[in-house]
Amino acid sequence: MNDSWDILTELESDNSRLFKESIITREAVANNSEFFDGIKLALDPMITFGIKQVEPKTNSGRGLSWAAFIQLLDALSSRQLTGNKAINAVAHARMNATEVQWNNWYRRILLKDLRCGVSDKTVNKALTDYPAYAIPIFSTQLAQDGANPKHESHVSGQKLIESKLDGVRVITVVYPTGRVDQYSRNGKELLNFDKIKQQIAKHALFFSEPVVLDGEVMSSSFQDLMKQVSRKENVETDDAVLQLFDIITLKEFKRGYGDFRQIDRSVTLAAWHSQFPDHMPNVEVIGHELIDLDTEDGQIRYTQINADALAYGYEGIMLKDPLAIYECKRSVSWIKVKPFMEVSLTINDVEEGDGKNTGSMGALLCSGVDDDRDIRVNVGGGFTNQLRAQIWANFTNTPVNWTKIVKKEPITYTENPTGDPIVGQVVEVRADAITQNQDGTYSLRFPRFRHFRGYTIGEKL
Repeated sequence: MNDSWDILTELESDNSRLFKESIITREAVANNSEFFDGIKLALDPMITFGIKQVEPKTNSGRGLSWAAFIQLLDALSSRQLTGNKAINAVAHARMNATEVQWNNWYRRILLKDLRCGVSDKTVNKALTDYPAYAIPIFSTQLAQDGANPKHESHVSGQKLIESKLDGVRVITVVYPTGRVDQYSRNGKELLNFDKIKQQIAKHALFFSEPVVLDGEVMSSSFQDLMKQVSRKENVETDDAVLQLFDIITLKEFKRGYGDFRQIDRSVTLAAWHSQFPDHMPNVEVIGHELIDLDTEDGQIRYTQINADALAYGYEGIMLKDPLAIYECKRSVSWIKVKPFMEVSLTINDVEEGDGKNTGSMGALLCSGVDDDRDIRVNVGGGFTNQLRAQIWANFTNTPVNWTKIVKKEPITYTENPTGDPIVGQVVEVRADAITQNQDGTYSLRFPRFRHFRGYTIGEKL
């Protein structure tokens, strides 16, 4: 049986995915448990060692047995060894190991980076028939995009509404013992938010079992924050604030879904934090509001929340189903909506489309005045194929064909002119923001057609 470091060297020798999978399968057939134990220690995000740097080795030692190395990893992962004791223990292991043992195997496990082009997905795909060796996949709940027409129906009913912040997603695992681990949304361990971790650790004993706190870390500058996330020295994250928005037990998180409703989780999280907010200046809980989007009052409030998000520069709005459980996947239980503005503009002309829209409408050329700003913009988004055909039919006074896929087969329909005028009508246009042109006029960023505002020229309802 090959030594594990030789197998990694072999995996490095060829970039072919199929080649790598064949090597992994070969070792599974050979029941190379030591190799797969090491692979799991390196690739399982939930196993951490709490160290930032591991020096390479340039001279050979007498050798370090796998059993001795595992004993070191157990002490590091359980946090029996931390700080200088951990650093000294790793240095002692490095001294004893051979150069190839350390550089090509043990060091890579400690760094949780195999450096051979193999990920958890690669390993698991090769181990379909050997599930005992599979690597647990780290996954969080993600939101669907409210701008996608497939999800528009979910922007309705009762929703918990939160501001969507432009930060770094951070998953914080808190143990009642006071141990706190942090990960990126992809499972990479984050070691640079010590101030946040220390504040949470002081209040970890309030939890009866390990929990996962879901949130985003914010700083004065997103770009500066990104520079600090993975930095190994000269780290400056004291101004970083963890904005929490969810909580789930670690057991549920590992299982892939929770047992409790969104509204109950939100209440639990706020109740925990409210006991000692002054003791955690770098940890906050994002506020939420329950509104019913099916009511007129709910729509008015939703419009106001959107306007506030636009004014304060938030990345967007989160709409959450108050009765939904936490799911470690992308889910319609969470809908993200970018802040938007809406303006009423007059159609001045119609452009033919190109590509798939050749022979149909491409864009409406619109203008109007909003808050004393002269807006001129081409609106080409937000239309169905049928509406494009109907507008072009009316504009050109000729029948226009359009195609719809039904049961995977294209079916052609025809829109005939109805005689309704196009130029001069008022349309409602949604956009991300108003931008200024060099000539002093204004335009819209990412304009999307919403609907006509009337039935006759110049009519605005």
